[in-house]
Amino acid sequence: MPKVSSVIVPYASYLRVYEPLAAFAEPERTHWARYARRRELPSYQDELRRSLADLLPTPRVAVPVHESGDAFVLEADGVLCVCPWRTRLRGWQALGELADELPGPVLDAVLPEVVRRQTAQDYERWLERNPDARPWIRTATWQVPLNWFVLVSDAERRFDKGSGEIPPMLRYRTPMVQARRRVARALRTLKDAVDEGPLIDGLVDVGRWLEEFHPRSVVELDYGGLVHALPAGALEDDHSAADVAEGIEALRHGDGVAAGEAYGRLVERWRAVRDLRSAN
Repeated sequence: MPKVSSVIVPYASYLRVYEPLAAFAEPERTHWARYARRRELPSYQDELRRSLADLLPTPRVAVPVHESGDAFVLEADGVLCVCPWRTRLRGWQALGELADELPGPVLDAVLPEVVRRQTAQDYERWLERNPDARPWIRTATWQVPLNWFVLVSDAERRFDKGSGEIPPMLRYRTPMVQARRRVARALRTLKDAVDEGPLIDGLVDVGRWLEEFHPRSVVELDYGGLVHALPAGALEDDHSAADVAEGIEALRHGDGVAAGEAYGRLVERWRAVRDLRSAN
């Protein structure tokens, strides 16, 4: 069972892909098979704690020097599946997005320009040797992107209130074939109903990402640290995947009013999180 960490985590959600061992070439396949037999496996909070620790030294370490050898593990229908952390790759990619998230002075205080420039050069050289690299985990701060909810259904929702040091948990898991089918169906509906928009762009992007993985993979949408940002009681009543599905179905039948009502529920539900982000 994963260890439970008492670390206070940032308000981030995660989209993960767990691939069966058969998807990995040797020697990585053997590594993950041995890894999965460990008595204790880390949680997402443990991964985050290790990443944040790199920001404490002087000079700061923007991304890990070596790639992580850890992963999240689950068994689906008797098949062992793993989701490699790939913390170094994700750190490189996240660093490229920081300029859009933080004002210049704040960004320089967090990671000086010389550190960012050297890190970007390291990433470019690494990509030349690994052009097909992709992460198994996507992260979003202060939100769950609406296009992620398209991949799952309300029937796949799992909620746990938590107790003591164990925080609440809200997540969805679905077979890869279902996630891909939902993306394709939603894209057909949206493209018939609207010319373009961020939801369509996001679905195209996430759909291409899903195609990179084994068809017997498992897709997981995890609220992660967002469970600490939602107001009391709101988490238990959160059925955003159902609202997204209802809105798309309404568009499929040409019912703009019902689609608008579903979208309104989503906006109202996530306003509290958006306001909290603005306050910080």
